[in-house]
Amino acid sequence: MEELDGEPAVTVIPGVNSKKNQMCFDWGPGEMLVCETSFSKKEKSEMVPSCPFIYIIRKDVDVYSQILRKLFNESHGIFLGLQRIDEELTGKSRKSQSSQWPPVQQPESLLPAGHLLLHLLDWVRLHVCEVDSLSADVLGSENPSNHDSFWNLVTILVLQGRLDEARQMLSKEADASPASAGICRIMGDLMRTMPILSPGNTQTLTELELKWQHWHEECERYLQDSTFATNPHLESLLKIMLGDEAALLEQKELLSNWYHFLVTRLLYSNPTVKPIDLHYYAQSSLDLFLGGESSPEPLDNILLAAFEFDIHQVIKECSIALSNWWFVAHLTDLLDHCKLLQSHNLYFGSNMREFLLLEYASGLFAHPSLWQLGVDYFDYCPKLGRVSLELHIERIPLNTEQKALKVLRICEQRQMTEQVRSICKILAMKAVRNNRLGSALSWSIRAKDAAFATLVSDRFLRDYCERGCFSDLDLIDNLGPAMMLSDRLTFLGKYREFHRMYGEKRFADAASLLLSLMTSGIAPRSFWMTLLTDALPLLEQKQVIFSAEQTYELMQCLEDLTSRRPVRGESDIQQLQDEDIETTKVEMLRLALARNLARAIIREGSLEGS
Repeated sequence: MEELDGEPAVTVIPGVNSKKNQMCFDWGPGEMLVCETSFSKKEKSEMVPSCPFIYIIRKDVDVYSQILRKLFNESHGIFLGLQRIDEELTGKSRKSQSSQWPPVQQPESLLPAGHLLLHLLDWVRLHVCEVDSLSADVLGSENPSNHDSFWNLVTILVLQGRLDEARQMLSKEADASPASAGICRIMGDLMRTMPILSPGNTQTLTELELKWQHWHEECERYLQDSTFATNPHLESLLKIMLGDEAALLEQKELLSNWYHFLVTRLLYSNPTVKPIDLHYYAQSSLDLFLGGESSPEPLDNILLAAFEFDIHQVIKECSIALSNWWFVAHLTDLLDHCKLLQSHNLYFGSNMREFLLLEYASGLFAHPSLWQLGVDYFDYCPKLGRVSLELHIERIPLNTEQKALKVLRICEQRQMTEQVRSICKILAMKAVRNNRLGSALSWSIRAKDAAFATLVSDRFLRDYCERGCFSDLDLIDNLGPAMMLSDRLTFLGKYREFHRMYGEKRFADAASLLLSLMTSGIAPRSFWMTLLTDALPLLEQKQVIFSAEQTYELMQCLEDLTSRRPVRGESDIQQLQDEDIETTKVEMLRLALARNLARAIIREGSLEGS
């Protein structure tokens, strides 16, 4: 499918015919769902989908590349370091406010003429690095000057301006071939005397231009005199050093790309090129190198914009051409910190730096582990970073408790209260499904979710009724103020306290607590029979534990229970499953209560009489 000029490439989905049927799609944080609808674009047609599939279109698929993962991790550390340096220098954090940089001069004015070429040469040498392995291969041979790639190596060194290394290679040729030793020495002298501005050189630009002109004229004389006519390789090198465009274009294969051609062309024809003129040379070099045989690639447009020092156009072209936001996000952030980017506010309230960082961080959140890097990028987006982080972190699948704890820690560090509550509730529900009641109760308390804490407390009480003992005693024993989260949780904690008192033979305290649980309404009505049954051992003690008044209250509770009158605000949910057993329990309780009442009255009367 053809690509519109200046627009991203069209992604074709196999099996989907958008010309025939209307499409349906829904965006997600890192992907999009696409399917065909029942509606045809023709006026009369059956409403039957021709494609019964839902396609998942992933954005930022590069996050799944093993090589790029290393790049993302490494650049993340550099990004954080840059933000901290900025905070130390300015005393301001981008986490809390946005620092608006004043518009400043464009970067071309920061590079004096002459120095620009040095940077371009370094760039080419780093970019076209195959020459080093080729050099090792040639020099490692028995007779380097007879190696098949010897002259290719010398030519590449000259094309990259590495003239000292080229001279050393020519000395190999001179040693191996005495007949050409003289012209090799002359070529070596031309290479040695070529004037070029070096970082430590104090000569003025005018002096450099004058020396270079004399040197260029000397090279021209040697060409006119046919000094190197006997050696086509050396004559070709001389033409390159004279900046002859035809000779340079003959080396297309060794140059490999037009921007290498540009730098070599400038080196040997205009080494003191001014930055303002660079884009003219760039465009003409591109046209000459392609020769109308092919069209510019997206990278070519990016470089043309860079040579024109149009920062915004570079960012735009990169955003269109590159498959992820890594480069433009970090480039924009770096330029912003260097005060080289006048970042205009966009219509939705964010500036360009923040917008690109948000997009990049969103892509990282699509990965099961790289999302952790995305958190820090969101942190340094002062306008929309917090909101974006909240939306994305809620969608992280909590596959393991370790991952959940990591997400939870991030939310707690940033006081994201709602997200903390949501995560804790999700973990509590998972724990309940796996019958891990202690973990479920712990998460529900951490979430401050009273309803769920009540649900888990009911499960604890039900398990106690079935098994006759509590699980997770350490948790229940150490609830502390957390037991006040819900009435049911309070009851669970107090009921466990009753058992502890009973085990410590603090019978009077245990009896008072047991009675208060029933009379205060904290205990669920469905649990009353269990509580009354727990009172039986206390009623049967040799010494009188329950006073006459307490015994009357217990009797009243028993009668309320047996009469099946629902407590106000609570439905009558208990159903006697086994009438015989329940009847026996009730009779035993009535008998024990009657005996205890008699003993209590006698004891209290004796105490009054004395």
